[in-house]
Amino acid sequence: MMIIAESPETIDSLQAYFWRVGVASHARRTLDDLKRVTLGSTALVLFPDDFEAGTVQRSILALRAEPAPLLVIVTAAPQRLASSVHPNTGSRQPVVLPKPAFGWAILDAVRGQDDP
Repeated sequence: MMIIAESPETIDSLQAYFWRVGVASHARRTLDDLKRVTLGSTALVLFPDDFEAGTVQRSILALRAEPAPLLVIVTAAPQRLASSVHPNTGSRQPVVLPKPAFGWAILDAVRGQDDP
């Protein structure tokens, strides 16, 4: 699982939780080249609130343009991402969770999308 957040505290606490429950994860503090860094990941957990809105929207749309891992977005302002997370018949629908979201809620969202 890949975690993208600007806050080191967010990254550290979520990675610690994932480690405790046996889920491998990697993290980045930048939105650069998400398509490449998410290769092989089952999910991308994105905390977009600390990044510039236009950059976030472009990054989400680029990820959704091709097959990509499940995108879980944790945000206090889902309305700012509405145009990039709307249903699209060509890609998997992102999961949007309200902030704050605890590690188990994020993991449940990922596991819930893997159920048949």
